Amino acid sequence: MTRSATFQTIAVTAAFGVLAAGCSREKPAEPTSPIEAPAAQSAAAVGYACESGKTIAVAYPDAQTARVSYEGKDYVLTNVVSASGARYAGQGLEWHTASRGELESGMLSRAGQGDQAGGVVIERCSRPVAAVAPPPSGAPCAVENLRLTVEGGDAGMGHRLTTLALRNAGPNACTVTGYPSVSLLDGEGKLMTGVRAVQAPRSYLAEGRAPAPVEIRPQQAAWFDLAWTVIPHEDKGETTCPSAKTVRVTAPGAATAIALPLAFTPCGGQVEVSPLRPVAEASSQPASASAN
Repeated sequence: MTRSATFQTIAVTAAFGVLAAGCSREKPAEPTSPIEAPAAQSAAAVGYACESGKTIAVAYPDAQTARVSYEGKDYVLTNVVSASGARYAGQGLEWHTASRGELESGMLSRAGQGDQAGGVVIERCSRPVAAVAPPPSGAPCAVENLRLTVEGGDAGMGHRLTTLALRNAGPNACTVTGYPSVSLLDGEGKLMTGVRAVQAPRSYLAEGRAPAPVEIRPQQAAWFDLAWTVIPHEDKGETTCPSAKTVRVTAPGAATAIALPLAFTPCGGQVEVSPLRPVAEASSQPASASAN
C-alpha cells in the first residue's frame, strides 16, 4: 500500500468515528452509586418534608452545589439553568426548588435526556421558609443523640393534642430549627399514606408561635405538638378513623427518623405538627391518659 493510500484509509476511518459519535443518543441516566460522606460538611443540611412521609436533607455548601441525602444515601448535584426556581442535576438525579409565600417546595426526580428537565418524579417535598435561617449558635443536633418521648397532652370538643419532646442525650448543647417531619405507621408497621402531616404554627388546643432556633442543652429537650380530630368527616365519606400505632419523627436537618409507639385515631386524613419550641415557653398542659 502506498503512503497516499494509507493516509486516505486513516482519514476515512476517523470520519466514520466522528459520524458514529454524532449519531449516538444519551439515555436518561439512572442514579449512580452514592458518594462517600466526607468527614466534615461545610454547610448544615436542611430538611424537606415529603408527601410520602419521608424527609430529604439538603446541604448547600456553595451557590453551585446541592448535596442531597435521600434514604440514607448522599448525592452531589450541580446547579444548572432553570426557567424558574433553582435546579441541580447530577448522578442521574435532579433537585428543583421554588419559593412561594412562606413555603419552599422541592422536587426530586430522575434526570431527563441530556440537560433537559422533566424526568420521572420521585418525591414532592416542602419546608417553611421561616426555617431557612441557620441557628445563631450551637451545632445542629445529631440524631444519634436525640430521644423521642411523650410529655403530655390535652383534649376538648373532638380535638386531641399530644406534646412530644426531642431530648438531647449527648454531651454538648445542640440546636434545632423549625418543624420536625412526622409520619405514621399502622399496627403492621406500614406507612399510613392516607394521613398527611401538616405543618401548622397553631392548633385548636394550642397557641401559635413562629419557627425559631432552639438550643437544647445536655439532658434538656425541645417540645412540639401533634394535634388531630377524632370526629369522622362523614361529609367526605369517612365513617371510621384509621388507627395509628407508631409515630416516626425526623428532626429538622436530619436524615434518619426516630420511632415511638403511640396509639391514636386521627380523622380527616391529617395531623397537625407545630414548630419546635423551648420547654420554658411551653404552656402547662395536663398529661393525657390516652392519646385517643
